[in-house]
Amino acid sequence: MDKAPTKAGLVGSVLVMVGLAVATIAPWEGKRNAPYRDPVGIETVCYGETRVEMRRYSDAECAAMLEQATTEFAEGVRWRNPGIAEYPYQWAAHASFAYNVGLATYGRSSVARLFEEGRQREACAFLNRYVYAGGKRLRGLERRRAAEAELCLQDAV
Repeated sequence: MDKAPTKAGLVGSVLVMVGLAVATIAPWEGKRNAPYRDPVGIETVCYGETRVEMRRYSDAECAAMLEQATTEFAEGVRWRNPGIAEYPYQWAAHASFAYNVGLATYGRSSVARLFEEGRQREACAFLNRYVYAGGKRLRGLERRRAAEAELCLQDAV
C-alpha cells in the first residue's frame, strides 16, 4: 500500500522545509535592498530575486519576497520529485539549489534524477558539482553547495 503523506503531515513537512530553506538561502544570496548585478551580470535585488521589478525594497518586502519565492521553488521541486516531501532536509537543500539555478535547470539536473531513482545520498553529493556560473568556478558556489549537500544528507537514506 502506498504511504502518501497525510495533509497534516505535508503541512508540517512544508513548514520545517521552508524554515530550513530560507535559513540556507538567505546567507548565501545575501540581501541588497537596491538592485545590483550578480557575479555573472544578471540584475538582481533583495535575496537574489530576478523575477520582480528592479527597484529599492524595504527589509520587510525582501523577507516576504524570499519566503514566497522559497515556497514557489519548493513546490516546483516537489512537483518534479513528489516523494521529496517525506524528507524535509533534502527538500530544503533541493529548494535552495533550485532557487539558485532555476526550476528548469533543477528539473534537468542529475540531482533531481538521482533522487527520483532513489539514490538520495548520491543526489546530495552531486550538488557539489554545480559550482560554475558564467563558465567560471566560483568559491562562493563551492561553499554554498557544500552547505546544501550537508543539509541534504541529514535525512538521506
